[in-house]
Amino acid sequence: MSRSADPPIDAGPPAPGGSSGALEARERRQLDLIRRFGTVGALLLAIGSLGAGAAPVFNPVFRLPVLGLFSRMPTIALAVAFTGMFMVVLAWLALGRLARPGRDRIMSVPQMARTLVMWVTPLVFSVPMFSRDVYSYLAQSEIAARGFDPYEVGPAQALGNDDPLTRGVPTVWRDTPSPYGPVFITIGKMINWLTGNHVVWGVALHRLLALIGLAMIVWALPRLARRFGVNPVSALWLGALNPLVLFHLVVGVHNEALAIALMLVGFELALRRMPRVGPDGPFPPWQRGELLWYAIGASVITVGAAVKIPAALALGFLGVMIARRMGGRWSQLFLVAGGLLAVFLVVLTVAALASGLGLAGFGWVTTLNTASTIKSWMAPTTSLGLAAGGLGILLGLGNHIDAAISASRVVGAILGPMIAAKLLLDSFRWRLRPMIGLGAGLGAVLLFGAVVQPWYLLWAAVPLAAAAGNTRFRMAATVICAVLAIVLPATGNTFDGRTFVLPYTYVAAVLVVLLAVAVTYRRFPRPIRLPREKP
Repeated sequence: MSRSADPPIDAGPPAPGGSSGALEARERRQLDLIRRFGTVGALLLAIGSLGAGAAPVFNPVFRLPVLGLFSRMPTIALAVAFTGMFMVVLAWLALGRLARPGRDRIMSVPQMARTLVMWVTPLVFSVPMFSRDVYSYLAQSEIAARGFDPYEVGPAQALGNDDPLTRGVPTVWRDTPSPYGPVFITIGKMINWLTGNHVVWGVALHRLLALIGLAMIVWALPRLARRFGVNPVSALWLGALNPLVLFHLVVGVHNEALAIALMLVGFELALRRMPRVGPDGPFPPWQRGELLWYAIGASVITVGAAVKIPAALALGFLGVMIARRMGGRWSQLFLVAGGLLAVFLVVLTVAALASGLGLAGFGWVTTLNTASTIKSWMAPTTSLGLAAGGLGILLGLGNHIDAAISASRVVGAILGPMIAAKLLLDSFRWRLRPMIGLGAGLGAVLLFGAVVQPWYLLWAAVPLAAAAGNTRFRMAATVICAVLAIVLPATGNTFDGRTFVLPYTYVAAVLVVLLAVAVTYRRFPRPIRLPREKP
């Protein structure tokens, strides 16, 4: 494979669509329609959350006039929520036609940002949906606030089952320790100090934290995209307005918003003073402030890893870029690795001490596999184990499903890091852009992990949005994100014993959305044929 250089450290190709003009009047009208269509979908999703969301046990909405009706009609509320979800996804797909690289006229970054604000605003006031993880955040932070070790005990043992914060935690997680890093626990303690046992205000502040993370992603994505020769508008469309971001980071209040944001911001800060070099040099001497920005960027990435550990992989690909800038020798790679490891350990130590846990703040390293206690059908390793165990039952070999799942998970735990290591090596040898390697590596590690959730895809999709601009990737990512955005019921529940509810709500939502599309279809932008990309 031929060697290629990256825009941050060589001249690189211009961003696709960089010479595109502004939207004309007809296209601006189409953009207005798409914005309104998506905003109506977001409003419906927020309204549906009143009855279909993962509300706290003591639901304050239940006693409110008019709004409380939805909590008494969960099936109708779920149908409304699905309608909103479908409309947001369709609006996002239509918006992609105006943000596609290669068009003669394309949206601007401010237009994309304003669209994001319009769609996010209704969702800010929604009840949490798709999972109940935010209640675990509140309970685990309270454990630390009361002087217990959140990496040793779960909410039930430390707080008691009758505590208001414990009651919101799903039963399966009440006895499990926290898998989140000391930075997130520290932030959670601050939130609990402000809100006490008030669950609603606690959720609101965690959502504010997710919105801050989203704002950081919006800041970093277009800057990274320009460095890597990708159209910044396309990067924002795929990485920030993605329905998975709206549904799971904003509505679902997942701490991936903060962790991914810190990872991207750290990467952007680290590259600020990196000179442009090619695989054959010349390699200039250190620039003024260059080492300082490397240290700052690595520190920010480490803070992200102290929220959720996958962000740590970014240090490896950042180290590859620094080593290549120095000359690309193995001795330089090991030197850079040693320096980044020192930064990583120092920042983690400071974070552990600042959390009030002392050396116990490193205990989260032993709880990272907490999620493996459940069987996630989305995880290929779990699905393979279930299939192998089921086949054994059919062949009369006995029920060995648990053993088959354990074996397949071991294979996945080896295969994922091996793929990431191969991507690191290819990046070091100039065969792959490090940011693409980072996205693909995170995707491999998480895909072959014990548990896969739709929002895990964002660890791969967001970095790739900033560095992979080819049409094939964009099409594949679009299809995968659109499907995963609607595959998980809005409540985050399994619907055991009442699965009949889901078909009715899906059908009702599809009928309403088809009616809405029939009314507006003629005014939506049509797909355009672009020249084929050279292989």
